[in-house]
Amino acid sequence: MVSLLLPVIYLAFISLGLPDSVLGAAWPSMYGELGAALSWAGVVSMIVSLGTIVSALCSERLTLRLGPGGVTAVSVLLTAVALLGFSLSGQFWQLCLWAVPYGLGAGSVDAALNNYVALHYESRHMSWLHCMWGLGASAGPVIMGRALAGGSWQGGYRTIALLQFALTAVLLLSLPLWKRPQANVEGAEFKPHPIPELLRRPGVPQVLVCFFCYCALESTAGMWAASYCTLVRGIDAGTAARWASLFYVGITVGRGVSGFLTMKVNDQNMIRLGQALIAAGTVLILLPTGQGTLFAGLITVGLGCAPIYPSIIHETPLNFGREVSMSMTGLQMATAYVGTCLVPPLFGLLAQYVTPALYPWALAVILVLMFVMAESLHRKTALRRRAMQP
Repeated sequence: MVSLLLPVIYLAFISLGLPDSVLGAAWPSMYGELGAALSWAGVVSMIVSLGTIVSALCSERLTLRLGPGGVTAVSVLLTAVALLGFSLSGQFWQLCLWAVPYGLGAGSVDAALNNYVALHYESRHMSWLHCMWGLGASAGPVIMGRALAGGSWQGGYRTIALLQFALTAVLLLSLPLWKRPQANVEGAEFKPHPIPELLRRPGVPQVLVCFFCYCALESTAGMWAASYCTLVRGIDAGTAARWASLFYVGITVGRGVSGFLTMKVNDQNMIRLGQALIAAGTVLILLPTGQGTLFAGLITVGLGCAPIYPSIIHETPLNFGREVSMSMTGLQMATAYVGTCLVPPLFGLLAQYVTPALYPWALAVILVLMFVMAESLHRKTALRRRAMQP
């Protein structure tokens, strides 16, 4: 039954990624029609992120009650309804209203699925799982780009909503395949752990800052890529929407390759490899040598992002213990979404009131902080990791 379940989990992560990149791709065409300012995309992003923070913090109790399969099915259904609402919105406040259920749906499913795979599957499956997220995130701007070519961003959202409804049906049929979270995994007893207790564990503050930085970097890179291409490099909106997908293409390809690399390279070194690639991609974006280097830079930053998130999540039981992995995953997801919530809107203000040319410099600053915290995390948790490794 596990072999039948794995493709369902992969489909669920395609669903999770589909809408994540669409707002950034469509926003250059949306904001004028909605009577919004350029920076207001950050407001919608913030509302979505607040919803994900709340649902991620509640994910442990929801998973213990409904099971990971039930949480996933309900969350995808909620997301589908929200995206259909996006497609019907004609004013900015309506977009904000529908962002609430979208955020609530995204947080719980992310935490539940990540913890389930970290406990039940090898590291390569975590990378390939997030490769499926990248596949969805790469497809989102393509779907939206085609909709924009026909003159309607609403049509793009409608198409993605219909895909989410179809996946909800698949998830409901798959419920008998899921293991209940109450079942022990190698003796681990799952129960809620208070946040103050978790924060006292060595390495927890560092891993939370890592997650904050990673999602701040990924969401800012993805959301503002199209605007940077249009406003700074002079690329037309339709082409920019397609170019924004290059970042997610890089993530997708990188995670597919990472799944094979993890058979030889441990999670810690996979994180370092990703950070080095992000640095190289940021330099390429900065170079004033034409669209070729911009093209390569967006892909390279995506390639660098590829191994970081799944590797940090997969090593959670190793760093902090299997008995607290469910609590830690929810807390990590919530902190990650704080980065998604705060940083893209802040960069939106910088883009509007200073210049969108700061895009690659913002990525560089976030990367440096993430690197420092990741190295500190592994120093703090080295003793436990050595004891747990075979």
